[in-house]
Amino acid sequence: MEVRGVWRMVMVLCVAASAVGVSCSKFDELVQPSWATDHIIYEGELLKLKLDNSSGAGFASKSKYLYGKVTAELKLVEGDSAGTVTAFYMSSDGASHNEFDFEFLGNRTGEPYLVQTNLYINGVGNREQRMDLWFDPTADFHAYSVLWNPRQVVFLVDDTPVRVFSNQEHRGIVFPRDQPMGVYSSIWNADDWATEGGRVKTDWSHAPFVATFRGLRIDGCEWAPTAAGPAELQRCSASAWGKEGRYWWKEKEMEALSVHQSHQLIWARANHLVYDYCSDPGRFATQPPECGKK
Repeated sequence: MEVRGVWRMVMVLCVAASAVGVSCSKFDELVQPSWATDHIIYEGELLKLKLDNSSGAGFASKSKYLYGKVTAELKLVEGDSAGTVTAFYMSSDGASHNEFDFEFLGNRTGEPYLVQTNLYINGVGNREQRMDLWFDPTADFHAYSVLWNPRQVVFLVDDTPVRVFSNQEHRGIVFPRDQPMGVYSSIWNADDWATEGGRVKTDWSHAPFVATFRGLRIDGCEWAPTAAGPAELQRCSASAWGKEGRYWWKEKEMEALSVHQSHQLIWARANHLVYDYCSDPGRFATQPPECGKK
């Protein structure tokens, strides 16, 4: 999204520092392995997650955040990746957690990669949408982002909005707020559902399956791990707070898409959306309330 005015980068992990005018950190300054350390490979400016028939792998941010924008530059598994899932997501803790998911569903060689987005709100998910992409996500790095503020959750691919979940609390629809969220990624075997509904299984002769990260950027209000609660919530929720300054992702222009972004969203969904839970009467006899008129 276009950002006007002053903005502050809380943590940055990137390659082309000159493009954003900030210095870069090493991966291990921002994230740490969450499981299978031996399947996580640091290779210069790259971080690789490896899946074989013994394990997948994952990492988690060292801090949690309330509102902001997170972006991963990611190149997906090449060749026959059927049965595999690579995920990039934000999540809070507990049974009533909030979560915003990018899940990249593996394919058979030559078939399009599908990107599934989902939201959990107070522990309830079942809000899946699936899209194919207008490029080959295994051939080069592309940026996948989640923007989260009090007005909307926006999923973006190379800064093109592909999904928006708007705050509709005025209609009695719950919106994800007030839960600090970590940033996570993982790769694992999900051949019971990931490719053609589980009909195509993982071919382990093609292992290891490797997802490669070149950059990870987190611009958000870092949540103090020993926060007392209300004071920390106020610090991260207020539009201004002392030396923290104003948070660009909650400025007026971030409350909704611009006209250009709205056109991008319409184009992406008209040409690349292949499944929407809002249009699945087999699962939902009554359309979920957030799918109706805003």
